[in-house]
Amino acid sequence: MTDTIDGAALLDEVEAFHRRFNVFPTEHAYTAVALWDAHAHLMDALDGTARIAFLSPEPGSGKSRALEIIETLTPRAATTVNASANALFRLVSADEGTPTLLFDEIDTVFGPKAGGNEEVRGFLNSGYRRGAKSLRCVGEGSDQKAGFFPSFCAVAMAGLGSLPTTILTRSVIIRMRKKAPNEKCEPYRRRIHERQGHALRDRLAEWTATLHDQVAEAWPEMPEGVTDRPADVWEPLLAVADAAGGHWPERARAACLALIKAASEGDQASLGVRLLTDLRDKVFCGVDRMPTAAILEVLLNLDDAPWADMSEDGQGIKPLTARALSKLLSQYVRPDNSPIKPRGIRVGAATPKGYYAEDLQDAWNRYCPPDPQKSATSATSATSQVSGDESVAEDPSASRHMFAETDTRPLRIAG
Repeated sequence: MTDTIDGAALLDEVEAFHRRFNVFPTEHAYTAVALWDAHAHLMDALDGTARIAFLSPEPGSGKSRALEIIETLTPRAATTVNASANALFRLVSADEGTPTLLFDEIDTVFGPKAGGNEEVRGFLNSGYRRGAKSLRCVGEGSDQKAGFFPSFCAVAMAGLGSLPTTILTRSVIIRMRKKAPNEKCEPYRRRIHERQGHALRDRLAEWTATLHDQVAEAWPEMPEGVTDRPADVWEPLLAVADAAGGHWPERARAACLALIKAASEGDQASLGVRLLTDLRDKVFCGVDRMPTAAILEVLLNLDDAPWADMSEDGQGIKPLTARALSKLLSQYVRPDNSPIKPRGIRVGAATPKGYYAEDLQDAWNRYCPPDPQKSATSATSATSQVSGDESVAEDPSASRHMFAETDTRPLRIAG
């Protein structure tokens, strides 16, 4: 009978192996990556898997090296730079067993010049849960039959920029950066160090084989406030940490909170959520209704906001228009479950189209981050109020909004 393996000590060794060759941005990243390596050995026991994404704004930040080290530590590792969805489905369903898929240069798949790759996105989106399958035609020539292909497997990704939101929400995100002059790590030499990584991999396999039933039946306690998709992502990693014991359960939960918080702060919200949040915090600010012209004036003058240039190809400047505003908001619904649409607003003798805060309130509550502490006044906020048949400005800065409400000339906004 073999000696019992100390899981906590083994994870310490895995972490130390990464530290030799990787400079991660935080201590929590080392915790998450070591747990991810171990969880890849337990795919047969898990209901879900966490994708892990190493992202950076510039090349030379250590993303590919992180995948290289993971490759030595995980079972049946398969590294690719580009692959079709059909090839990925066949790889996962191969007789050799569930692979660990390492996707380098993922920006070439989902970047601005990649064209979307919806089938690969579907593979990555669906494959984080056990039992996920996609329907494909198989056969030769006209002899085609429908067949289901599994997509459940552990996936690590590395790339420049960001990823589609649907993939980010299924991922532990490590935002890599170039090494500072005082940050050093050991050069990785495959012919020497790969064998060392494989030795750790084999020990991980031996240890995790003893955990199958324990992990399969585990319901790890989530840190306070971690629910829904973030909980799905972190559940397998926390299950591994609890099985290892020692300091790993505490470290894992600290990493969970820190990396979820960093992802929510560092990642761009969807355009719709950004619009709702700006409307709540920068436009309405307690006002109960606002004409569309006044809304656009405030949005287009916000610093560090996308509304003044909505062009997707970087060619020319295309500010947000009333039509685009309406289209974005119509994706969300009012409390009565009808789409948010502009309505007539009485302003003096005129009745311009605009929006009511009561129509937006339900979407604000459901989609926006917590309302920040409000200041008494803001130079970039809409401060005019519409009450009955009169518009009342709370301070002199509101005059520019009142002009927009009553001026009959068209706004200078590209269509």
